[in-house]
Amino acid sequence: MARYYFDIHDGHSLIRDDVGDECADAKVIRRLAMETLPQIARDEIPKDGDQQAYTVVVRNESNVTVYTATLAFAGLWLGDVEEPAQ
Repeated sequence: MARYYFDIHDGHSLIRDDVGDECADAKVIRRLAMETLPQIARDEIPKDGDQQAYTVVVRNESNVTVYTATLAFAGLWLGDVEEPAQ
């Protein structure tokens, strides 16, 4: 099995994965990326306001990007509701 690295970009900084995961095939790479994004968003979105996007950038052992996935959150206040202070 080959090793793949799942880096995280939050729109401001890139957190590089130095450990990686062994993946049997493309389906496993995709599944791990898809599982990673909601876990990050669950912890980070409440901290960063109403506009946020997280991207997983998957690299192979040769440091070549083989897959990316992005999860975006966009909140918008409507009507007469006063926006809370941040």
